[in-house]
Amino acid sequence: MPLQKEFLEILVCPECKQKVRLNPAEDALICDQCKLAYDIREEIPVMVSDKARALPD
Repeated sequence: MPLQKEFLEILVCPECKQKVRLNPAEDALICDQCKLAYDIREEIPVMVSDKARALPD
């Protein structure tokens, strides 16, 4: 079951508190401000800064 739209609307980046967006592959949440990707594992977003992946510029 994919993440529900209402749930996505309240999620923010733990670093900058800006909204995150679901990437096209639906396997991570992206913070465009911080250029970080937060993986989604077993339908649960891992919103921990130490676990985030840096995105290329």
